[in-house]
Amino acid sequence: MTNQLESLATYTTIVADTGDFEAISKLQPTDATTNPSLILKATQDERYRPLLTEVIKKHPDANTEELLDHLLVLFGSKILEVVPGRVSTEVDARLSFDSSATVRRARRLTELYKAAGIDTQRVLIKIAATWEGIQAAQQLEQEGIHCNLTLLFSLPQAVACAQANVKLISPFVGRIYDWHKKQAGADWDESAKSGPNDPGVQSVTTIFNYYKKFGISTEIMGASFRNIGQIQALAGCDLLTISPDLLQQLSDNNDPLAQTLDAKQAQSMDIDELTLDEASFRFLLNEDAMATEKLAEGIRNFVADAIKLDKLIESAR
Repeated sequence: MTNQLESLATYTTIVADTGDFEAISKLQPTDATTNPSLILKATQDERYRPLLTEVIKKHPDANTEELLDHLLVLFGSKILEVVPGRVSTEVDARLSFDSSATVRRARRLTELYKAAGIDTQRVLIKIAATWEGIQAAQQLEQEGIHCNLTLLFSLPQAVACAQANVKLISPFVGRIYDWHKKQAGADWDESAKSGPNDPGVQSVTTIFNYYKKFGISTEIMGASFRNIGQIQALAGCDLLTISPDLLQQLSDNNDPLAQTLDAKQAQSMDIDELTLDEASFRFLLNEDAMATEKLAEGIRNFVADAIKLDKLIESAR
């Protein structure tokens, strides 16, 4: 009998959202994504702590920033041993508003992957979808370094990424859901806001339909899920990056799963096209309280975990 994970794989490329490559090996996704929070969690796991020791031993003269990049690339390389596709490795979130520094760090990560014998076409550099991050990604794409624009919560961010010809975007579902649920408070109706009515699902659906309507080649990878209902409602999205526990829930579910997003249907939809410059991007993002708040919050959280990783590295030296 076909389970929902197997059914989903016929419509959508499945990506594991974790730094736990043992879990990745078990669930056999196509790709994998990481971020500072996931690497921090994995490094604190006794199974993976030796990787940090290995990095410090191999690079005794490296500073903390350089050791962090070596650690990220080592995790990415290990993940690529168990997935057939790509891994996403994130640039330090502290550089989210500095295009030139983001470009330099992305180049360094790419060179480290090359030095490890990794085909860099199997690597996506993750960058926060700020205006500065998107401009950095545009330059990197022109250099052949493919990017995954993350912390994406709105259509204007998605459109700006498309204009920059980035390889892939990661619109967040669960964090949008979280914001709307918190705003509604006691008035939140979970049953009425589930499945296709979930605000996070609706955001990704809007981006998917826009991209397919206008023939945009940038890949869409739905991310940040709170439950399998959000995943089920996005069957047919280009890619979905899913945590191991939700992957397991899908694997354990044998109910039928139908495709919900359809590129051909989107092509016939009546959708207005957007053209953005920096001023219009910033204005439209500012008009969206949810996107503005969640982008800022996401960067702060990733920065906090990057600082914790720095301290973990320094204490291990």
